[in-house]
Amino acid sequence: PDEAAAHGLQRGHKERANQDLQGDKEDLEVSFWHKMLALQRIQLMDSLRSKADQNDNGSCLILETLNHIVLLGQKIIKSQKQVREKEQRLIDLKRKRLSLKRAAGQKLQRIQAIIQNQKNEEASMNLDKTKMNENFKKESELTAVIENVFQIIIIGSRINWAEDSSLKATLLQFEKKGQLQ
Repeated sequence: PDEAAAHGLQRGHKERANQDLQGDKEDLEVSFWHKMLALQRIQLMDSLRSKADQNDNGSCLILETLNHIVLLGQKIIKSQKQVREKEQRLIDLKRKRLSLKRAAGQKLQRIQAIIQNQKNEEASMNLDKTKMNENFKKESELTAVIENVFQIIIIGSRINWAEDSSLKATLLQFEKKGQLQ
């Protein structure tokens, strides 16, 4: 059992070492190609310089091409700068739009809260009004009953209410209220 464990451990170390070597190899290959490309660029620039120094028809064409490349590079840089500025303006506009959207949402919530409060107050006032109407109706009915009882007492006591001006006015007032109700 110890040999198998040792063998498995050795195999794991070998695999890790193999992976490390593979990664190092890839890094070296990439580095080699980068250096190769840099060397080729240097060689190309050197041959272009030597050709440009010859002052012949080909060198003039090379200089014109290089000048054109420089101008195109400047235009590209200028265009990239404009693109970055426009992207930044777009980002700023999106941020402003988002903040306005949030503010509008908050205002909408406030308006909805105010409307809800008004509805609650209106419902409370309607409830109070209904209670007041019910109380008024009960009071009116109770007053009518009391007036009828008082009228019956006066008539039943056989008092000559026509001679007493205050009793006469009271009974006539009860009659008018009775007709109105």
